[in-house]
Amino acid sequence: MSQYILRRLMIAIPSLLGISVVLFVVLALAPGDPFSELATNPNVPPEVQAALRTKFGLDDPIYLRYLHWLVAMAQGDWGFSFVSRINVDTLILQRLPTTLYVVGSSQLLALLIAIPVGVYAATRPYSLFDQLANTFAFIGFSLPTFFTGILFILVFSVKLDWLPFVYTDLPGSGIKWALEMIRQAIMPVMVLGLFQAASMTRFVRSAMLDVIRLDYVTTARAKGLGQAKVIVKHVMRNAMIPVVTLIALQMPAVFGGAIVTEQIFRIPGIGSLLISSILANDTPVVMAVTFVFACLVVLFNLIADVLYGWLDPRISFR
Repeated sequence: MSQYILRRLMIAIPSLLGISVVLFVVLALAPGDPFSELATNPNVPPEVQAALRTKFGLDDPIYLRYLHWLVAMAQGDWGFSFVSRINVDTLILQRLPTTLYVVGSSQLLALLIAIPVGVYAATRPYSLFDQLANTFAFIGFSLPTFFTGILFILVFSVKLDWLPFVYTDLPGSGIKWALEMIRQAIMPVMVLGLFQAASMTRFVRSAMLDVIRLDYVTTARAKGLGQAKVIVKHVMRNAMIPVVTLIALQMPAVFGGAIVTEQIFRIPGIGSLLISSILANDTPVVMAVTFVFACLVVLFNLIADVLYGWLDPRISFR
């Protein structure tokens, strides 16, 4: 397995280099200038503007700027934010805990709902429970998060006044602070979790139905194994292989943030940072966030491939 992982990592290096080239060129050719505010500010002398552009290499050719960025990134220097006036890695680390807390909780909620509901619905196809689960699943992933987010705000914040509709960084500590943090995260976690659970439920049900009809499942039942043991040991383990793929592709979103939901609830996470950086032409931040997201996609695909071998011993790492 170690040779397989090493080989996959070696393959990932040129892929990430290609992704970084495309991202850098697109951002470099995009309209706008990160120092546009300085150019229109009469209090900043022209020589200071020229010195700053020279310092950050904004007037260098694209290939030279890319090489400087690549060398700095390899050394752990993610760049400097032109808008926030701090290092990019510091800025991202300030936003990352909030994103992990809110978006990570929503992913966990989605798994806790989708797997048991999808498995139970597949074991009783076309029953009342299955029809209700399918109906709510279709409704869940048909409604966009910006609609359900606004609906939750109108009901639970405006009408009932139960939950705050703006997420803020609350100072303090202790039980009261923890309860308030949970209280303000309930709505964004529910909006994201229910949306993701709807699509996952359909996926789990479909994967279970594909496996539950196979001959070896019938043989296991003929040997006298109980229904629960057949489902858990023989059906779920093989049915989870495509589900692992879906989860692996969604996991980078935990770090990338939920852009729409973070904007609705004013969550100071990675998603809102990416949007504000794009609007302000803060290219170092945009480049760092998108490149890290690409790295996470490659990493979680590798993790999914390793999990395939654990779920199905017939899969060999060659």
